[in-house]
Amino acid sequence: MKLNKSNLNDTFWERTGFEIPRFNLEEMQDKTRQEPVWLHFGTGNIFRGFIAELQQRLLDKGKADRGIVAVAPNDKIEINEVYKPADNLTILVHLLPDGRLNKKIVASVAEYLVGSPEETSDWMRLKEIFCKKSLQMVSFTVTEKGYGIIDLSGEYLPEVKEDIHKGPESPKSLMAKIASLLYYRYKNGQLPVALVSMDNCSHNGDILKKSIKTIIENWVQKGFVEEGYLAYIEDSSKVSFPCTMIDKITPRPSEEVKKNLTDAGIEGIKILCTSKNSHVSQFVNAERPQYLVVEDNFPNGRPPLEAAGVYFTDMPTVDKVEKMKVTACLNPIHTALAIFGCLLGYKLIADEMRDEQLRKLVEKMGYNECMPVVADPGIINPAQFLDEVLTQRLPNPFIPDTPQRIACDTSQKIPIRFGETIKTYYNHPVLDVKRLTFIPLVLAGWCRYLMGVDDNGNKMELSPDPLLDELKAHFRTVRLGEPDSAGDSLKTILSNGRIFGMNLYEAGLGDKIEGYFREMLTGKNAVRKVLKKLTDN
Repeated sequence: MKLNKSNLNDTFWERTGFEIPRFNLEEMQDKTRQEPVWLHFGTGNIFRGFIAELQQRLLDKGKADRGIVAVAPNDKIEINEVYKPADNLTILVHLLPDGRLNKKIVASVAEYLVGSPEETSDWMRLKEIFCKKSLQMVSFTVTEKGYGIIDLSGEYLPEVKEDIHKGPESPKSLMAKIASLLYYRYKNGQLPVALVSMDNCSHNGDILKKSIKTIIENWVQKGFVEEGYLAYIEDSSKVSFPCTMIDKITPRPSEEVKKNLTDAGIEGIKILCTSKNSHVSQFVNAERPQYLVVEDNFPNGRPPLEAAGVYFTDMPTVDKVEKMKVTACLNPIHTALAIFGCLLGYKLIADEMRDEQLRKLVEKMGYNECMPVVADPGIINPAQFLDEVLTQRLPNPFIPDTPQRIACDTSQKIPIRFGETIKTYYNHPVLDVKRLTFIPLVLAGWCRYLMGVDDNGNKMELSPDPLLDELKAHFRTVRLGEPDSAGDSLKTILSNGRIFGMNLYEAGLGDKIEGYFREMLTGKNAVRKVLKKLTDN
């Protein structure tokens, strides 16, 4: 059996335990082509395993009659080799803690497009969609770096610089592409729309707006677009940028799940690595727990996603939930496990949770250091959320999530996942930032990780990061077994507010981090010894 539209009604799927769509796929696709409501940039696993499934719930319940138009910003391999052969269908596999697989076919994606002017027909279709009155929402899951327009030194990235100087006709960077497409919506009657980031960034809507606005301001200065376009972006009754909090672990496709699906009789299942080093397949494997909290600010209306379990609320509540998760109760814990998991040779996050020192590290960091800065948002209980993360979600042995995947783009994550908590401590009238132990330990661990040498002294491959080459350069003369070789190698990094949100020496943590780092250089197994010493106290 192959995964495609023509086979969707075959009894094979229900006989083998799959939940199948309960709506008319052809009617949904026709209506979406004529009057699209929802456009989404970012076609990775979090979109297909979470966002797309939300719309499927609405379609199954008869609360929506149109699907999602999904856009891969650059990579055609996902479109041509995974999605099109399966007629845009996805197999969603929830990995339950008892080992069972809950399998569902997600069919809510009406179209897949490549978001590049070089793909002429797709780009023309995107222009057409942005000019449609029916369009209510443009959403994003493009990771933190997708919104980046400047480098570590504060200069525009090369692609962004080129887009600024050439104008909106043929943009290359993602944020310039959105600014260009939105310009057509402005020219077509200043039609209202919501631009919704669903990435793990603190104040993600604000970040999205700032990046797009910066490009538009430059275009206005150079005469490429009129000042009225900038006013359109600033008018929240026309263009809104709601903030969100999203949470669902969707690791790269598992070979074991692939084998399970193949053994069940499904043909053609393969796992591909894209040019961006992401892994995609006709299936997505994920945990079942999921949360999406959205600021309810949609000037052209929105799908009734509350019927699919989405929380719609005001900005202060979103802010509290986002800080709870992104800066305290999950993301920093994930990054801590990623860093030390790589150094200690682990290949699964779940295995790390059975390591006494690593489990104590994230428990002490989560409960003792992160939780004190959390404000209860009211709609989700922080203590229960953290308990679920530490006792159910991360220890789930059937989630094939790796520290190496989580370690990707760490430089882009640290300012939010740790910097926000450090700043809160630093500015707090009661909490003492200098009493922090485990957050500084994790940051020291990251510096140790950047040496590219594991705790056994063996060369270690580092995960992709846009600042990797720049950061590694600081450790060229640092050698394991020679703590004094550290010298001043950390000074430039730890004082960089772009990486940590503030100068860590001014915060009173720089010297402590340097001390932990030097301890981890004393020889083989030094990382383990430092972890044991601090977590046993």
